[in-house]
Amino acid sequence: MIRTMFSVMLGMVVALMMMLGLEFVGTWMFPMPAGQLNNEADLAAIVASAPTGKLVWVLAGWLVAAFCGGWVAARLSRVHRMGAAIAVGVLIVLGVIANAWMLPHPMWMTLLGVIGPVPLAWCGGRLVLRRAAAMR
Repeated sequence: MIRTMFSVMLGMVVALMMMLGLEFVGTWMFPMPAGQLNNEADLAAIVASAPTGKLVWVLAGWLVAAFCGGWVAARLSRVHRMGAAIAVGVLIVLGVIANAWMLPHPMWMTLLGVIGPVPLAWCGGRLVLRRAAAMR
């Protein structure tokens, strides 16, 4: 059980690193507009005026992070591989919901951000199970 919890934590660390890395590349591809970020209203205005490509890039970061984090969690867990992978997906969904609650996003982005991470984390875990079965 402790190994499973540890694998979920490491899966989340990998997922967060993937999100941060993709966000860094995204700020290079889609630079922030000039202006101040003094309060939430300024940030909400920037998100509202962001190009669709930037929003898709952020969504892709969430989804890629779910897949990679689920893969890592399943790979490191011994007993509850799929449970660990799905737990990472659920934690990412909770993060997306919190993010959307604090900062308004387009509805399509929030919907895909809530629907996508758990199946992709499952896919990452399934990849580990297929490899483990092939090695037997």
